Amino acid sequence: MAKRKWLPALRSLIPPLQAPEPETKTLTWTGGYASTTYAGTSNVWSTEGRADGWDLDRVVTEGYERVIWVYKAIETIGKHAGRLPIEIGVGLSEDGQFEQVIEDHPLLRVLNGRANPVETGAQFRKRLSAQILLSKAGAFVEVTRSNRGTITRLDLLPPDRVIPVPDPRGEYIAHFEFTTLFGEVRELDPERVRWIRDPHPTDPFSGMTPLEAAGVSVELDYLSRLYNVAFIRNDARPGGIVAVDTTTLSDQEMNRLESRFLPGSEFAGHVSVVGAGPGGMNYVDLAAKPREMAYEHAAQNAKIEILGAFGVPESVLGNASGRTFDNAEQEEFNFWSHTELDHLAMISNAFAGDLRHPDANIRFNTSSVEVLELPRRRRRAEAREEWEAGLISIDEYRRRTGLPAYDNAHSRALWISPQKAPVPARPEDAAALGIQGTGDTNTPGGALPPGMGPNAALPPGSQEGGDAAAAVAQARSDGGQPAGALPQGPGATAVASAREDGAPGGQPGAAAAAVESARQIEQRSPGDAATAVAEARGLEGKALPPGGTGYEVTDDDFDQAAQAVAAALTPLFDRQMGVITARLRSPKARKGTRYWRDDGPTDTRGGDAALDIQRIIGADRWLEEVSGTLAHVLAGIAHGVSQRTAAALGAAEPPPSAAARVTAAVLDAVYAGEGGARHFLDTLGGLLGQAQDVTDDLEDLLALVRTAFSDIAPRTAAGIAESAATATVNGAADATAGAIGPHIVRTWVSRGDDRVREAHADVDGTTLPVTTPFDVDGYPMRYPGDQLAPLYLTANCRCRLRYRTEGDKL
Repeated sequence: MAKRKWLPALRSLIPPLQAPEPETKTLTWTGGYASTTYAGTSNVWSTEGRADGWDLDRVVTEGYERVIWVYKAIETIGKHAGRLPIEIGVGLSEDGQFEQVIEDHPLLRVLNGRANPVETGAQFRKRLSAQILLSKAGAFVEVTRSNRGTITRLDLLPPDRVIPVPDPRGEYIAHFEFTTLFGEVRELDPERVRWIRDPHPTDPFSGMTPLEAAGVSVELDYLSRLYNVAFIRNDARPGGIVAVDTTTLSDQEMNRLESRFLPGSEFAGHVSVVGAGPGGMNYVDLAAKPREMAYEHAAQNAKIEILGAFGVPESVLGNASGRTFDNAEQEEFNFWSHTELDHLAMISNAFAGDLRHPDANIRFNTSSVEVLELPRRRRRAEAREEWEAGLISIDEYRRRTGLPAYDNAHSRALWISPQKAPVPARPEDAAALGIQGTGDTNTPGGALPPGMGPNAALPPGSQEGGDAAAAVAQARSDGGQPAGALPQGPGATAVASAREDGAPGGQPGAAAAAVESARQIEQRSPGDAATAVAEARGLEGKALPPGGTGYEVTDDDFDQAAQAVAAALTPLFDRQMGVITARLRSPKARKGTRYWRDDGPTDTRGGDAALDIQRIIGADRWLEEVSGTLAHVLAGIAHGVSQRTAAALGAAEPPPSAAARVTAAVLDAVYAGEGGARHFLDTLGGLLGQAQDVTDDLEDLLALVRTAFSDIAPRTAAGIAESAATATVNGAADATAGAIGPHIVRTWVSRGDDRVREAHADVDGTTLPVTTPFDVDGYPMRYPGDQLAPLYLTANCRCRLRYRTEGDKL
C-alpha cells in the first residue's frame, strides 16, 4: 500500500535523513494481516512504518466477521465502552468518587449525548473501541468546535485512509492527511485529531493490536473451519465397509455396489459393500480418525490463544461451564482489572486535554459494575471477622469499610470473645462501659474492680453494661428492616413522601381533565410573564455620574431580570406537570405494563413491562419550549441592558457591532438554562424509574410527579432564572461597552459577603480593559456568569462589573 507517498519529496528536501536500505525479515509462513515478511520503511524519525502493511479490510472480513472468538472478544470489550457513561469531576474522595461532579461540560454532550448527526455517544464509543482493537494504526477522532471553541461533534475517521505526517522541524506531527470517500485529500491540524492507540514499544507512528499477536491462531481457526466445511460437503467416506468376493459379479452388479459410496453429510454413517477378491469378507471401521481429533485440539488451542491475546476469559463471554461461582467471579474481576479498565482509560484519557481545567479528570463511570466491589467485599469480610474475634473495635471496622465512626466509648472499645467483655480504649471510657477502677492504674488490672479481668463478664444488672450490649446489638442490626417491608432507597423515600403529600389521583378517565387544567395554566400564565418582561425592559438606567465614579448594574437589575425569567418558566413547569400526569394515565402508555388495570377476566391488554419513562416525560420537545421561552425573555432583557449601558457610557445608541456580541451572550445564557431544565428532567426520570421497582400502583407515580414539581421544580426554576439573569445582564453590558471603544475599563465587583466563592474573591477589585478577560482560577472569563467557564465558577454567581473611562476615578 502506497500510503507514504509524501516520503520521497520529504527526503529530497532533507538529504541527511534519507532512509537506509530496507530491513528484511523472512519467515517460512507468509500469511497474516500484516506483512510478516516485513520490509520496513524508515521515516524522518528513523522509525519503521509498521502500520503501513496492515490490511484492515482483511482483518474485518476474515477476523472480526468470520471468527467467532475475535468477534465475541471485541464485542465484550466494546460493549462496556458504549454502555458506561463518561463523567467529569474535580478531586477524589477516599472511596474513589469525585468530590465535585461537572455535569454540563460540552464534552459530555457529545460523548454521552449525540456525537454526530448519525451516531449517539454510545454508538461512537463502541465503534471507537472496536477500531482501537482492530487497527494497528489506531483510531483517529476528528473534533469539531463552534466559533466559541465549544466541542460540538466527534467523528471517527477510517484508519486506513488517515496518514500521520511527521514534522521535519521536530514538532512530531505536522498534520494528518485524510482521504475522503470521493478521493479528496484533506489536511487536518493535529489539534483537531485525537489519535488513540495502544502504543508500539519502538514505533511511535504505530499501535499494537491483539490480532497481531494472535494472527496465526486466527488464520488457523478460520482455515480449519473452511477445510472441515469443505470436507463435510465433499466427503464420500462411509461409516464402515463390508468386503465380499466379487469374482462372480458382473460389471452391472459392481456399478450398483460402487454407487453405494454416496457423498455428502446426509449419507453419514452409511454402510457400503465392495469387492474383496476370492475367498473372504472383512469389515473396516472408518468412523473416527486422528484427523478429526487433531482438528478438535487445533480449534481448542486457537480459541485459548485468541482469547488470551485479547485478555477475555471464556466465562466472561457467557460460557462458565466447568467453573465454580468463585472461579467465574475471579475471572470476571481479572478481566475488568487487567483488560477493561485499561482499555476504558485509554479512551477517556484521549480527551483529557479538552477539559480546559487543570484539576478536572475524565473517566468512565464504573459504579454499576458489581464485580469491581469484590476487593471491598473481601476487606469488609476480613474486617468483620477481626471484629467478631475482638481484634478491632466497631469504629475501626467502620473506617475500613468506608463508613463514618460513631466515636463513643462503646464503639471505641474492644469486645473480647467469647464473653464479649469490653476493653476500654481510653481511661475515661471505663465508666461509660460500666468498669469502675480502683484508682491504681500502675498495677495490672488496677483500673478494674476486684475479681474483674479484661475477659470477665460485666456485673449483672449494670446499667452501663446493658447500654453497651444494646449499642452492640444496635450496631449489628443497622440497616435491617422488618420482614415484608418494601425496599428502602431514594425511590422508596420519594414514593413515601409522595403518598403523604400528593393530592388524591384521578381515575384513568381524568387524563382529559389534567390536559385541560394544563391548558388553562398555560392560558393564565403569559400575562404574568409579559408583565415581568416589561418590567425588566423598563429598568431605570443609571447615567455615568459627573464625579467619574463609574457605571454598574445594580442588584435590582439582576433581581428584576431573574423575576422575569422565573415568571416565564413557571407556567412551563405547570403545563409540563399536567402533560406528564396525563401521559401516565393514558391507556396507550399503560398498555402491556403492570400498571394496566384489567376491565375483566377476558382483558389481555396488561403485562409485566415497565412504563416507558422517557417517552412519558418527552424531554426533547419540552427542552425546545424552554429554550424558545428563555430566548424570547432574555433577548428583551439584554436589549434593555444594552440601551442603558450605551447611554451611561455617553453613546446615544449601542453601536451596530454590539448586536452580535449581545446575541452571543443571550445564546450562552439560554444554553445554561436548558442544561438546568435537562438536569431536572433527568432527576424526575430517575425517581420514576426507581419508584417502579417498589410500587405497582399508578397513583404512587402520579403523587411522585406532583411532589417533584412542587418541591424540586421551583428551586430549578429559581436556579435557572438567577444564572440566566446574571449571564444576560453582565454579558449584554460587557458586549455593549466593548463595542463602544477601547477606552472603557471595567472592575470586577463581588457582593463582599461570606457567600462569595474564593476564586471570585481573589479577582474582586481587578480592573482590566473592556476586551481583556479576567483570569479566574486559571480560566479566562469575560464577565461574571460567563457560560464558557466551568459550572463551579458560574453557578449562583452574583458578581457584576463597574465600567468607567480610563481617565475617571473609581
